[in-house]
Amino acid sequence: MDSKEWFEIIYYKKDLIIIREKLSEIDPRYHTEYSNIFLINGSIKSMLIDTGSGLFPLKSIIENLIDGRDLIVINTHSHFDHIGSNNEFDEVYIHEKELNKINKSIDISFLKDSPKEIVTKYKNIDFTLKPAKRINTIKEGDIFDLGEIQVKTVHCAGHSEGSLSLYTDRGELFTGDSAHYGAMYLPSLDNLSIFIKMIQKLIRFCNENNLNQLFPSHEIYFTNKDLLIELIDSLNKIKALWKFKNRDDFNNSWVIDTDKFKFMVKMD
Repeated sequence: MDSKEWFEIIYYKKDLIIIREKLSEIDPRYHTEYSNIFLINGSIKSMLIDTGSGLFPLKSIIENLIDGRDLIVINTHSHFDHIGSNNEFDEVYIHEKELNKINKSIDISFLKDSPKEIVTKYKNIDFTLKPAKRINTIKEGDIFDLGEIQVKTVHCAGHSEGSLSLYTDRGELFTGDSAHYGAMYLPSLDNLSIFIKMIQKLIRFCNENNLNQLFPSHEIYFTNKDLLIELIDSLNKIKALWKFKNRDDFNNSWVIDTDKFKFMVKMD
């Protein structure tokens, strides 16, 4: 298998391309089928949102999709399945609170019990993801002008301290891991209110900026702001469902299943 076989490319709009990979094939213990990488092509520049797992080279795929435009690479946060190919790019951006997590090599030896073919691939790089050559920090409110498309950043502390979402002036919100259907990785029960406040913030952003096209980084790649309403409704039921939790030692989480979400609540 090579990059062309591994990545699924979806030409969603004239200026929006979705590149997918199957996280379930990397390790089914994450309870997640798909990871979604987004490429926005403005008239002058392109923006790549996340760089995937690093299992197969990504840069050559992206170069064939941007027609020579300058490329801006943004990590929504520092988890391995979002920064895996950072080292292929000259420069990446990440929230300032995540900088210290990606400015050095990242050990992914926790994947040594993954399926055999995955282990073989990662063994070739010593279970290590190397950093980008240059890392720039961003904060909430920063603006990137791609030419006819503006992208702004929203700080969404919750899934991680420096998680980001990004929204455009065309009604699109790229939520990162802050909101998606399926397995959601949350802070501990004592800190759950932080996550709930963040989702409330995203709902306000959607209402204030007329955002109703949501593009999550996992599972289905397009939905609308009903996701946020359903998510906050389910989050508010976690304490009532706590007695039904299951233990997941691999993810260091308590698991709460609801109709559309599998909440992975971090163990204290």
